[in-house]
Amino acid sequence: MQEANVATRPTTAQAITKKWNKDKVRKFLMGSKDKEGFIKVFAIYALLICIGFIYIYPILYMISSSFMTLDDLLDSSIKWIPSSLNLNNYIQAAKSMDFWMSLLKSVILAGVPTIGNLISCALAGYGLARFEFPGKKLAIGLIVFTFILPAQITMIATYRLYNDIGILNSIWAFILPSVLAVGLNAPIFILIFYQFFKQVPKVLIEAAQIDGAGYLKSFLQISVPSAAPAFITVGLFSFVWYWNESYLTQMYVSGAVSGANIGNKGWSWTTLVVELDQFAANYNEYAQTSGSQAVSLNESINMAGTMLSILPLLLMYFVLQRYFVESIDRTGITGE
Repeated sequence: MQEANVATRPTTAQAITKKWNKDKVRKFLMGSKDKEGFIKVFAIYALLICIGFIYIYPILYMISSSFMTLDDLLDSSIKWIPSSLNLNNYIQAAKSMDFWMSLLKSVILAGVPTIGNLISCALAGYGLARFEFPGKKLAIGLIVFTFILPAQITMIATYRLYNDIGILNSIWAFILPSVLAVGLNAPIFILIFYQFFKQVPKVLIEAAQIDGAGYLKSFLQISVPSAAPAFITVGLFSFVWYWNESYLTQMYVSGAVSGANIGNKGWSWTTLVVELDQFAANYNEYAQTSGSQAVSLNESINMAGTMLSILPLLLMYFVLQRYFVESIDRTGITGE
């Protein structure tokens, strides 16, 4: 009898060990309450890698092609790594685009209306969030409607309006609407501020009013510091959208020469994106004036010009990405 018990003990121990190993493998693959399983994590990361590759592939191809010489482009054996770093492509593209002057104009055309959007949309969003008045729901509905309304529908009427009030073909075609909270994509910025200011605890506003602060003072000292994430988000989105807008810039702003003369040329408002749209014509003109110093336009020079147009935004994002991610995360804070 004792010999039978001794014989069964290893079998029972082996069964327990085998079951424990199965449970361990199952938890590793499928996960548990405290930890996600390998299959789920692998699927998420594989999906993210695929999506990231789709987005980063054009940029990698653009960078690689921008450093290639004409011989590299014609050589079928060279796909990604050029035989040498041909910086002359960037030099010629920068000269044809008048890079530094176009960069200054781009910063002004994107930065000044962004400041106007921040101030006006913050005031509009705060008013909608903190005050009750007749027609409030109608006003919010109109804001949402103007956001989903295609810009092409109102483009001709807007052009006539700007022409009638005398701001067409000047930077005021971007500045004045932004100051009045009707700038580029202003409705979505108003809604962002509206949703965020609703989350600021009312007790803070009431405490400030008890201490003698008026509406404007409570807005500047209580609501604005609390809404820093919203300001960062709106500022970045507004700047990027104004920077990338080429069609409206050419229609409303870049149509004529205005302002003081610079050399023999007038101050014509343009941006790097507009210069990129006209890159072929600008480069041919540059090649004719520079003579033998410029080579014929090819894909590498086109890619170099494209990289120059997006490089400031890439640098801005790398510098501000931590603050941008924090601002998106903090917009989820709940309040009264």
